[in-house]
Amino acid sequence: MRDEKSGFYMAPIVYVRMKKNVEWKGSQNVKLKDVAFISATYRFKRELEETSLFTISKKNQNVVVIDSFLVIDQLNERYNDTEFQLIGPAQTIIHIKIDKKPPNILLVSMVWLLLFIGTAMTIMNFHYDVSMQEVQQKLHFLLTGEKENYPLWIQIPYSIGLGIGMLLFFNHWFNKRFNDEPSPLDVEVFNYQQHLDHYLSHHENELNNRDHLD
Repeated sequence: MRDEKSGFYMAPIVYVRMKKNVEWKGSQNVKLKDVAFISATYRFKRELEETSLFTISKKNQNVVVIDSFLVIDQLNERYNDTEFQLIGPAQTIIHIKIDKKPPNILLVSMVWLLLFIGTAMTIMNFHYDVSMQEVQQKLHFLLTGEKENYPLWIQIPYSIGLGIGMLLFFNHWFNKRFNDEPSPLDVEVFNYQQHLDHYLSHHENELNNRDHLD
């Protein structure tokens, strides 16, 4: 591109923004459009998007980290008359989706039973530590003036409310949500994914990426 005022040739500028996370389930050939957003003229953009960057092989198991520096290095080799400017994340983490076998119903049932028993024991131990039964007995005495070892009219609604409260707290009923707000469990899973991505980015093997980039 030539500057009309100075008459000097000016290299076209292309802006590249790496995608932070990509879920991959497809061909082995990873193109630039799969891992980055590009800002350029229409025809040149289409050409850049089809640039092959990486070939997924059997060595890559679940995650591949592509560093933006290596991408820019490859683009500079192919388009040496173009200036590439990088903005945004420094790496793209590709999560390779592998076809999973259907879950074992027996194993799932055993895990569910183990979690159910563990949760029940936790709730009972908590109620024992805070003397919940004595509190309910005293509450029954204050309201009725009678002593009762098992005030069921308090204990039954309390138990039902405890279960409903847990459902509302986690905002899940199997695969359904009660509203669009993220639950504390969703936030924890998100934070875990953020830490995992940071770990993968920090411990990525740049030499390994360089060997696989075309």
